[in-house]
Parts: sequence; structure tokens; C-alpha cells
Amino acid sequence: MRAAVFLDRDGTIIEERGYLDRLDLLELYSFTADAIRLLNRAGYATVVVTNQGGIGRGIIDSHFLQQVHETIDARLAAGRAKIDRYYFCPHHPDAVVPALRIKCACRKPASGMIEQACRELSLDPKRSVTIGDRRLDVVAGSAAGTRTVLVRTGHGAHEEAMPPGHARPDAILNNLMEAVGWILRTSSR
Repeated sequence: MRAAVFLDRDGTIIEERGYLDRLDLLELYSFTADAIRLLNRAGYATVVVTNQGGIGRGIIDSHFLQQVHETIDARLAAGRAKIDRYYFCPHHPDAVVPALRIKCACRKPASGMIEQACRELSLDPKRSVTIGDRRLDVVAGSAAGTRTVLVRTGHGAHEEAMPPGHARPDAILNNLMEAVGWILRTSSR
């Protein structure tokens, strides 16, 4: 089984924009391609796990979400980096689409997307890391059995200042590049 890095999307690999509903607002952080390329070269599977409640709320549709991910892929490819797979949760408690207004196992802080990726891609959660800018990413990663990193980009600096509750990351770092450095230094692959 392969080790993976599970990446939150908004605020971790791309600039946080709230509900991203226009491609012209999509902006990778300057370090994203370099960080993901390092993970690719080190043999990690790179998997995005992202809550996309904007689908359930009628703000975006799955076609637009696919366009966003294709745009991210193209920009990463220009930097010789790639995401192996995207998993997303379209559900939201305030969904206008009744079928998406459910309590699901995939919406973070639940660990369903990470667990699904582990099953489908033969990934070992014990050798894997989850990186995100919210404590719900930390909770999801911990529940799935991965190590966790909270980054200060996106909502991370605000989240760091809040009481941790059950969300205690293994590391709190400034950004994805620092998180990748930490992974490469501390993993016993």
C-alpha cells in the first residue's frame, strides 16, 4: 500500500475565495506546484479532498467543479506536478437540492473521502498525511488514521487562534511548502 498526502483545496493549494464560482478567480499559491512536485518525486499519492457544498446550495454545478479541477491540473502540469485524484463532497446542511441536504459520511470533518480514497487507490493511512487550513481537515485526517498538518494560509491563521478542541494537528506550519518539507523530514517511508 502506498503513502499519500491528502490535500484540502481552497486555502491550502489555491487561494481561499469563499465559494469559487468563476474560473478567473482561481489562483494557485506561488509554492503549490513546487510543493506537489516534491511529493510526486518522493512517491506520494497526491489526493485532493474538498467540501464543495456550493453544489448543494446551487451556487455551482458539478460541470463547473470539473472545469476548476481541470484548470488546476493544467497549471500544475506547467510546473511538472500532478494531483492523482480529486474527491469532493457536494452535500450541505443548507442545500437547496433536497437530495444533497443530508448528513453524510463524506463532508469533512467526517473522514469518508479519505477512507474512500484509501480503499480505491490502495493507500495506507498510517503512512499518510492530511494537510488543510481548517481544523475540520485535522479532524477528518485524524479520524482516518493519518498524521495531520494545519497550514496558516486560507483560514489557517484564524483557525490556529481558536481553541483546538479535538482537532490537534501533528504540526502547524505556514503553508503547503513548509508542510511538504516537514513530511519529507519526518516520514519513515
